[in-house]
Amino acid sequence: MRLLALVALFIVLPLAELYVILKVGDAIGVPWTILLLAADSILGAMLLRSQGRAVWRRFNEALATGRMPHREVQDGVLVIFGGAFLITPGFITDVIGLLLLLPPTRAVIRRLGMRRLRHRMELRVASARAGTARDFDVEGSATEYESPPRRLER
Repeated sequence: MRLLALVALFIVLPLAELYVILKVGDAIGVPWTILLLAADSILGAMLLRSQGRAVWRRFNEALATGRMPHREVQDGVLVIFGGAFLITPGFITDVIGLLLLLPPTRAVIRRLGMRRLRHRMELRVASARAGTARDFDVEGSATEYESPPRRLER
C-alpha cells in the first residue's frame, strides 16, 4: 500500500500537474500561465510566513502556560507541508497547499489525520493483545508471540 502511495506521489502527481498546466496554458496562454504559477508561489511563501508565525506564537503560548503543545506541533507540520506544496509549481499542489495553510481546512485535516492515527494505533494494540505482534531480534529473524494457553476450568 505504501509503495502504491509513493508511485502516486512521485509519478502520477507530476504527470497530472503537467496535464493541468498544459490545459491552463491552452486556455489562458503560456505567459499568463507562467505568471499565475509565479504569483501563487509568491502568495504561498507569504501565506507560509504569516501562518508559520501564528503557529509559532501559539506554540510558545502553550509552553508558557505549561501545557503540552500537541495541536500546535501538528499545525506546524501541516503549515510546513502546505507551504512546500504552495511553493512547488503546479495547480494541484497549490490547492493542497492552500487547504493545509488555511486555518479552517487545516483543522479539519488535522482531525481526520488524528482519527486515522488513533485507528491505526488501536489496531496495533489490539493485534499485540491478540498475540499477532512480531518481535525482531538482532539477526533480523522474526519470532511470533503466541497468546498464552488457556486453562480449562472444571
